[in-house]
Amino acid sequence: MLGKTAAGLFWMSRYLERGENGARLLEAGFRIALTRSSTSSEEWKSILATSGALANYEAQHDEYDSGKVIDFLLRDTSNPASVISNVKAARDNARLVRTALTREVWEATNEAWITLKALLATPVTQRDLPDVLSVIRQQKAVVRGAIAGTMLRSDGYNFARLGVFLERADNTARILDVKYYLLLPTFARIGSSLDQVHWETILRSVSAQRAYRWIYGTDISPINVAEVLILHRQMPRSLVFCSQKIMNNLVHLEQDYGEENPSCQMAKAYCQKLKDSSIDALFDFGLHEFVEGFLVENGKLARQIERDYRFQE
Repeated sequence: MLGKTAAGLFWMSRYLERGENGARLLEAGFRIALTRSSTSSEEWKSILATSGALANYEAQHDEYDSGKVIDFLLRDTSNPASVISNVKAARDNARLVRTALTREVWEATNEAWITLKALLATPVTQRDLPDVLSVIRQQKAVVRGAIAGTMLRSDGYNFARLGVFLERADNTARILDVKYYLLLPTFARIGSSLDQVHWETILRSVSAQRAYRWIYGTDISPINVAEVLILHRQMPRSLVFCSQKIMNNLVHLEQDYGEENPSCQMAKAYCQKLKDSSIDALFDFGLHEFVEGFLVENGKLARQIERDYRFQE
């Protein structure tokens, strides 16, 4: 497969996942802001920080007003991290690699763009926000279903899946860093600052609320939240789950092309490191330090994949 085609599939999936993650973060921030009105501005600020859009927002606005933040993260085309910007980028990449996609995947991606462009043509009120976010998630789910149900399990599928799990791992790590470490900076304070509703909202932002209850029951503790989002191998947005999927897709690509690449070796080494870790060891090391290190390694791996498969050709 040509490097340009591989890159198009890879970035199409990354942008789709990034757009959905932005919608999930907005939902979490909205729910927490409703329950903690006295600190809602700080919550909106943390949402901007998690999405990587804080500096861009502060260059345009002086306060963290809910309406402005919602508009900025949903429909501001000057913000490359907004949902509408990511959906457009995904659709543009899909159009460039149209011949590498099934008809169903292209139509689902194009329909997502058309639907969300119309939906976000005007500012979204707080009253309408839950319904709008639900439509965004549904549109992305349709694309994922089309990819899973119609694409040949060839190199193109593996490049698309790499984009999904690299982006998903990055998002989970950022949520952990901003939501967990900044709010609970020391182990001694665990359980003293946030109520159960807050932690349930954080779990909801990564679709882990029901999964958490199946694993741990109704008692929510911060250390268990961290464990399920980092080390639980069956949780589809945990760091170890994403790392395993990245490694698997790179192994398939090595088999397809009959050559070994540094990116696969990097993925294998880091996946094994996560599997050998325990949540107690991560807290002893420092959760913030661990998450920062993970984000660095995840970024290095993404760049190595681009070099290995010559995305710039």
